[in-house]
Amino acid sequence: MANFSKSNVPQFSVDVYQNEYLPDGGREVNAIVTVTSTGGGTVGSVAGPSYAPGQGPAAGVAIMVDCSGSMDYPPTKMRNARDATAAAIDTLRDGTHFAVIGGTHVAKEVYPGGGRLAVADRTSREQAKQALRRLSAGGGTAIGTWLRLADRLLSSADVAIRHGILLTDGRNEHESPEDLKAALDSSAGRFTCDARGVGTDWEVKEVTGIASALLGTADIVADPAGLAADFTQMMETAMGKEVADVALRLWTPVGTTIKFVKQVAPTVEELTGRRTEAGPRAGDYPTGSWGDESRDYHVCVEVPTAGLGQEMLAARVSLVVPQPGGTSRSSAAESGGGSVQNLGAQGLVRAVWTDDMVASTSINPQVAHYTGQAELAQAIQQGLDLRKAGDMDGATAKLGRAVQLASDSGNADTAKLLAKVVDVVDAATGTVRLKAKVAEADEMTLETRSTKTVRVKK
Repeated sequence: MANFSKSNVPQFSVDVYQNEYLPDGGREVNAIVTVTSTGGGTVGSVAGPSYAPGQGPAAGVAIMVDCSGSMDYPPTKMRNARDATAAAIDTLRDGTHFAVIGGTHVAKEVYPGGGRLAVADRTSREQAKQALRRLSAGGGTAIGTWLRLADRLLSSADVAIRHGILLTDGRNEHESPEDLKAALDSSAGRFTCDARGVGTDWEVKEVTGIASALLGTADIVADPAGLAADFTQMMETAMGKEVADVALRLWTPVGTTIKFVKQVAPTVEELTGRRTEAGPRAGDYPTGSWGDESRDYHVCVEVPTAGLGQEMLAARVSLVVPQPGGTSRSSAAESGGGSVQNLGAQGLVRAVWTDDMVASTSINPQVAHYTGQAELAQAIQQGLDLRKAGDMDGATAKLGRAVQLASDSGNADTAKLLAKVVDVVDAATGTVRLKAKVAEADEMTLETRSTKTVRVKK
């Protein structure tokens, strides 16, 4: 955890939304856990939060810019990438450690060089922007090498928050999928990373997979002219992060098992397989870095059967971070979860058995909403995959279901994206027709943003 003044330490809260009532013989308990972080001083200038000297969290940022040969087509793409990186550098808070990496089939240090990070101030920002002028396109694409260099550079500085920004315009053609996966596996838990695809010649599943593995965001910037605004926003968000390596810790009693844990807002992110053991009957699920924000998680627990009228604690939810001066989240977990600090926020998931059919069959509105949002994301991805495979009937059915779910939940942004891929006959019933011609950018935008959710209508 960063070394803050007390006034700047965010306060975390946990709220649990569920229907705790189960019918006779019922075993599955579902709950939406809302985690909110407030009061950390993240509302500030364009260049992130305003801190007094020495009060902000120590942060390191590595910007990875695709410099492969395709970045010269059109020539404006490379210029836009340089301008976007310069805009991101201008957004760095004073004192932030940073580096710029040029990525081709190898990774090169563009600034500052020497296997280290620079410290942001007026002089280093200007030097970095001068160095950007040397960026030119040529070579292949091996993203795993970029990530490994970013990891080495970020780990060289004694900072609490480590973050990467990665831009690519093409497919990862100059290393094997196994090489990329190995780089992601070794980087996970060491730094977070936002990934962006520019243009339409990159692979959506590669870019979203990078962001997912490293607990960052993914998006498309179809028009390179939009890169500067996007990079600025990403860096502002990065400068607003104040606590790194936050984990959602779930403790369950004997006989109870966790069926799944997934983030459901602001995006759908499966966390079940990322559990690390944290002592007897407890496990930690990584959530990355936090500023002033709120996220929702769907927790599904299977409990042993009990008699009518009985009740039990199905799970206890808390938040933990590595202790100051301690190990990383992943290292702490490997050591049994001992080297962590509890953030004090806690929520309880309960189970109560009843013969009241109305109570036991009622679905909590939060649970119902996010179950639909997760299905929406899956339906879009499956529909687009079926469309690419030539199964038009299957694609129509899945994308129709997606339209219906988007309409039911009020997810207007996703509904607009779907309407560029299908003609909507009746949103309420999910009746659609596939468009004969779909712009590649529209299809990629829908796929890239398919996991974005909306919160429950109040």
